Amino acid sequence: MTALDPRDTGVAAAPIAPPSELRGGVLRAPYRALSFGIVSVVLLIAFEATAVGTAMPVAARELDGVSLYAFGFSAYFTTSLFGMVLSGQWADRRGPLGPLATGIGAFAAGLLLSGTAGAMWMFILGRAVQGLGGGLVIVALYVVVSRAYPEHLRPSILAAFAASWVVPSVVGPLVSGTVTEHLGWRWVFVGIPVLVVAPLALALPAIRRTASGPVDPSAPVEAFDRRRVRLALGISLGAGLLQYAGQELRWLSLLPAALGVVVLVPAVLGLLPRGTYRAAHGLPSVVLLRGIAAGSFIAAESFVPLMLVTQRGLSPTLAGLSLAVGGATWAFGSFVQSRPAMEPHRTRLMVVGMFLVAAAIATAPTVLIDAVPVWIVAVAWAFGCLGMGTVIGSTSVLLLRLSPPKDAGANSAALQISDGLSNALLLAAGGAAFAALGGGMIGAHGSATGAGGSHPGAFVAVFLPMAGVALVGAWVATRVRE
Repeated sequence: MTALDPRDTGVAAAPIAPPSELRGGVLRAPYRALSFGIVSVVLLIAFEATAVGTAMPVAARELDGVSLYAFGFSAYFTTSLFGMVLSGQWADRRGPLGPLATGIGAFAAGLLLSGTAGAMWMFILGRAVQGLGGGLVIVALYVVVSRAYPEHLRPSILAAFAASWVVPSVVGPLVSGTVTEHLGWRWVFVGIPVLVVAPLALALPAIRRTASGPVDPSAPVEAFDRRRVRLALGISLGAGLLQYAGQELRWLSLLPAALGVVVLVPAVLGLLPRGTYRAAHGLPSVVLLRGIAAGSFIAAESFVPLMLVTQRGLSPTLAGLSLAVGGATWAFGSFVQSRPAMEPHRTRLMVVGMFLVAAAIATAPTVLIDAVPVWIVAVAWAFGCLGMGTVIGSTSVLLLRLSPPKDAGANSAALQISDGLSNALLLAAGGAAFAALGGGMIGAHGSATGAGGSHPGAFVAVFLPMAGVALVGAWVATRVRE
């Protein structure tokens, strides 16, 4: 067996493990408890993301806060951006154990606060606390993978992360809907924290043994970079202002939009790797590609159920299930990129993945033509999710490979910031275009009021630009070589 040729991928070749190391992989005795623990954490986050979205409309109505509905989602997002940067610094200086434990605790506390809220603003505050915890957790998990697993096992554990979304994406809305209908929406929030106990019991002791403390225990611990903390606050504030402006189609909205840009741009330039905005070769292009892929796909996906309900008359359940198969193909795509045989072809795999994403997004609005069967969306989205699985998994692998251990936290935070920020900005842009062309008022996750008269052209104005963004991502994927 020979080492892989790094010229085929543009990155350093992964070391070849002996056969004894390959057998069992991430479930071998040294990694078994850690793997089960951190995958359980991802499973918990995935179930929350799919279940809470189903219960949110009922919660907003009972709390007399439908007008504030979108803030229930944006509050989570804006604080998670700050949590990502904070977690990156914390993990680089003192190890990932602290931010992971704190993040899980904040995540659970936020759920309890929202689940017991008596007013909508208290509910939103709970979502903000939950978002802070989610931001701390996701970056800390990447640092755990970087420190605890040898390079040849990282693609496998990252593929397991992707697979953890399959079951929640299918059963999450069904379980949440049943609980909301028979027990009440509050149980969706207060019931999830009970599930935190098992991941904590499995993951934290294993992390303490394998990945706790600074990279070099003998080196003095550096102080937190206050400038990066200020930039993190700026990126959260700027993103929140732009989200607000995108939902308020009035002349006065130009003021918060302008302020958001003024605050956001320097923060982004300061937190992402130098050269990200111009797709410089190597790490900057990896970070940029993550944002382009996630933002274009999620922004388009948010409008798919709404289009099927309002334009083709499907029930909300059927419209949601049309996307369910994507969870399986996403996991399969992540599995494919994790195979050692795919390593020499990783760059080409990412280019093909982005073409699949662009094709899926461009195909979806064809159902606006009555002669096109509605199942074409499910087929297209299955291929789009296959592409996303290869791209998202590969960007995670490349980021860890291109990051020195001392910078793994900061670079992982940059990757997640690119992902989350692109989601928010492209969703805001798509929502504004949709509303401006007669689509009605759009809330988070594609919810609508008065959307029954939505003009088909409003959906085209969302999907085609997002397909164009995905095509740009195919070009960026050619630049991940160092």
